[in-house]
Amino acid sequence: MIDLYTATTPNGRKISIALEEMGLAYEAHSFNLRAMDQKKPEFLKINPNGRIPAIVDRDAHDFAVFESGAILIYLAEKTGKLLPTDAKGRSTVFQWLMWQMGGLGPMQGQANVFLRYWPEQIPSVISRYQNETRRLFGVMDTQLSKSEWLAGDYSIADIACYPWVAQHDWSGISLEPFADLARWFAKMGERAAVQKGMQVPALPRPAAAVVETAQKLIMT
Repeated sequence: MIDLYTATTPNGRKISIALEEMGLAYEAHSFNLRAMDQKKPEFLKINPNGRIPAIVDRDAHDFAVFESGAILIYLAEKTGKLLPTDAKGRSTVFQWLMWQMGGLGPMQGQANVFLRYWPEQIPSVISRYQNETRRLFGVMDTQLSKSEWLAGDYSIADIACYPWVAQHDWSGISLEPFADLARWFAKMGERAAVQKGMQVPALPRPAAAVVETAQKLIMT
């Protein structure tokens, strides 16, 4: 059983999609980020960086993993799913996974912040992050014009990118100029595991189990 500590964010939903795709049993504990659940001392025992998502693998002596990319790799290696076994195949998946972690997520995240949450509208800043997100969408579009999936076969790289692309409207960006990205996006959205994972969590709620899990980690 996996304990998933998450919220209604793209990074959180990467993990719920992966868990659904891999058929792993898990219990989702939703954090209220505005209430700063993720900064509470008991959760910092699980993730010292105080961010979601994080998991605790009960079947591996309550082993905790934080950072969404690291969690995806851990789960793929644990199950032998959604990650090639050959060196070149693994490297290709890791390249696109790191691309998402270092590029698409941070840039689109900043587009969201300055468009939706910043106390004042700064057009030049909004344009800067939206344009960089469009450039990154273009990188995906080019890759997907040559391959059905980002890294050849369907993998954790696709899972990492999908919840971010799913926020394109929220970021003020249209998929219309990106035909192959739009094709990939629609195909991803047809997958039952993706549909289910995108609904986890449905609404923020207290994650009471985090206290018990943190106590276990302190004792080990």
